[in-house]
Amino acid sequence: MISKHVNDMCPVTNGARHQNAPIPEEGKWVHAKEIKDISGLTHGVGGCAPQQGTCKLTLNVKDGIIKEALIETIGCSGMTHSAAMASEILPGKTILEAVNTDLVCDAINVAMRELFLQIIYGRTQSAFSDQGLEIGAGMEDLGKGLCSQVGTMYSTELKGPRYLNTAEGYITKQGLDKNGEIIGYEYIATGKLLEAIKAGVDPREALAQNTKTYGRFKEAVKVIDPRKE
Repeated sequence: MISKHVNDMCPVTNGARHQNAPIPEEGKWVHAKEIKDISGLTHGVGGCAPQQGTCKLTLNVKDGIIKEALIETIGCSGMTHSAAMASEILPGKTILEAVNTDLVCDAINVAMRELFLQIIYGRTQSAFSDQGLEIGAGMEDLGKGLCSQVGTMYSTELKGPRYLNTAEGYITKQGLDKNGEIIGYEYIATGKLLEAIKAGVDPREALAQNTKTYGRFKEAVKVIDPRKE
């Protein structure tokens, strides 16, 4: 419906009719006009309204459709169950559907919004990779132990830092030098430990096989248990 005032106007040619800016997608430049024009693998994070927890979301999008989703959450017990539901909701949806779908948890919804922006602007991990990344690439982030990389450190002014969990695994010992500074640690590769036990390896043997050190732990003049001392 057009008003009489507009209909009575003299037509003037709109000369700025060049194409929209191309975005980098899977080794090519794309003038994205529709959702199906969007492809890419990328990561993003989001927090919930009360700031109790965070979600890291990884999506692998092909021709506008989410083919692979990795949902990692931390800080909120209920969020883990929200992630379970989101893992059922996301695959098979277009990114436009997904950004307008309740993904159960604030943090996951915020992460989805941020990923939507990254993907439609071409800010993806696969922007310049020919043909993009295969479905399954997102799982590689978890490593062979299929565990999220979680860093948990605790510190007080009075007693200093305690390393509890790093990308390598669960910290059991913290090595200090003569000045009391951390120079390394001993850790258990949790995912690999559980896989070994599941495969039938004796738990004590599995623990020994998957207990390793990082840094200059062997040079430590003092070793402490970060959870006790």
